[in-house]
Amino acid sequence: MKLTSETLAHLPETILTSPYDRQKVTAGIAHLSVGNFHRAHQAVYTDRALALPGQENWGIVGIGLMDVPSEVQKAEALQAQSGLYTLRECPAGRPDVVRVVKSLVEYIHAPADRAAALKRLTDPAIRIVTMTITEGGYYMDEAGHFMTDHPAIAADLKRDVPESVFGLLTEALRLRREAGVNAFTILSCDNVPSNGEIARRAVLSFARLKDDELADWISRNVAFPSCMVDRITPAVGPADIERLNRESGIEDRAPLFCEDFIQWVVEDKFPEGRPAWENVGVLFTDNVEPYEQVKLRMLNASHSMLALPAVLMGYRFVSEAMEDENLFRLLQQFLGFDSEPQLNAPPGMSLPEYGALLLQRFRNKAVSDQLLRIASDSTSKLPVFVRPTAETVVQDNGDMRRIAFLLACYCTYLGGFDDKGTEFPVTEPRLSKEDRALAGSSDPAKALDMSVFAGWGLTDNPEFVRLFVEMRISLQDRRTAETLVDVISPR
Repeated sequence: MKLTSETLAHLPETILTSPYDRQKVTAGIAHLSVGNFHRAHQAVYTDRALALPGQENWGIVGIGLMDVPSEVQKAEALQAQSGLYTLRECPAGRPDVVRVVKSLVEYIHAPADRAAALKRLTDPAIRIVTMTITEGGYYMDEAGHFMTDHPAIAADLKRDVPESVFGLLTEALRLRREAGVNAFTILSCDNVPSNGEIARRAVLSFARLKDDELADWISRNVAFPSCMVDRITPAVGPADIERLNRESGIEDRAPLFCEDFIQWVVEDKFPEGRPAWENVGVLFTDNVEPYEQVKLRMLNASHSMLALPAVLMGYRFVSEAMEDENLFRLLQQFLGFDSEPQLNAPPGMSLPEYGALLLQRFRNKAVSDQLLRIASDSTSKLPVFVRPTAETVVQDNGDMRRIAFLLACYCTYLGGFDDKGTEFPVTEPRLSKEDRALAGSSDPAKALDMSVFAGWGLTDNPEFVRLFVEMRISLQDRRTAETLVDVISPR
């Protein structure tokens, strides 16, 4: 059975759908960059909310941003299916649940029709713009300043119809201001500390390059709430599509799967209104930061701590790597000795229990994520997820072995070969030629001069430098598994 609006009423009884009339739903939210995570997370919460009375004006219009073949294929698939798709939720040790998510009621691929995307954002019905543009998509340098001289930004400033996220948002807000239409709320859903403030800084910086008065209007009228998001959602390849469709019995061109765990903590600043997300599991708070810090510095940092050495050891999936007792102990030690002691738990949360739950989630074979996906763009991820913990450990002269090991693994990973000699793709779009040269220098310590480590204070500690060099040499001579044994051994 093909998945279309016409077949929606004839799905097998085993497929779940939220009980609302989709024909009555109109879009009140625009989402920029509709990746798998958005479709497994924010779109799911909104799908739940649309089943509540009086929520029919909160459907989602998705706006794809990237002009690459995979995004073109996704746009064609979602447009052909009227935004419908199947989501398989995979708990550990229990049967999977398959549902059709109906909240994405429209899809626009901006590179194919940028004017249409812009027009949709100026529609008064759109009162919230959410976005998942990745950690590196905010054009922030290591000091937290918007990179006004970045080629993508410089080019966008000259265009009549912008192409970047911040150009698109700024132009849409300019047109709304001219038409006397209220501003929309901008909600970043990326794994970035204080993501609301970062989004605000980026939008205002771009706007000020265009028009000071417009920037002032945006500053007064646009809300930028912060939020924390969490759900493990692997990438989906052709084999996954075939498997998911075979298991569901539905011919879906854009299926996906994820774990059953889901969490969303949001700062409640929505002057133009919002869905009743609080009635479907979203936690609203005046202070997202404690939740955000726990998630970034425990879950995301642990993902990096696992993925980089595991890839070098020849593993390709998270659950597979988690069966390696030494990698498991590495994560236990990192969480218990490095991350947790530095964090203040949000009300009602036990950090040791949260850490134990993370390890349990990582071991879920049904949603075993791809290690290469997690390791990709580590140049952007490490400063966000690992730097705060690393800075404190190094400044306090704590046990620096785990941090030195991780950063040494990152440098080795950039070479693109694991310990078995197997080549793997290295996806580091924000790594410069200069940084690649430093990582490949005959002097192992030179890698600490890479821009990814700028401001960490690593070279100020001679003992850390010694450990880092020792780890790099050991990774080269003794390989990752043997080096790891030394890292997790008692001092």
